[in-house]
Amino acid sequence: MRDDRPGFEAFDCAPALRLEAHERVSKLQVDGLNRRLEKLEQEMERLEKRLWLTVYGVVGLVLAQAFQSLLQLQ
Repeated sequence: MRDDRPGFEAFDCAPALRLEAHERVSKLQVDGLNRRLEKLEQEMERLEKRLWLTVYGVVGLVLAQAFQSLLQLQ
């Protein structure tokens, strides 16, 4: 731990250094998790777009077949 109080000499102690190291490691882990979460969200959005494209394609195909069968009846 660094002490910036006037009249005292700054020094580092082992528990404070260990705590700072733990905080840095924790921050790196949280940053990594956030990056992976953002990547997953982007992939989910892409998958959702593909799903809707498939749904619209199937609905279009069913409507086209229904329209074609109506034309053949006349």
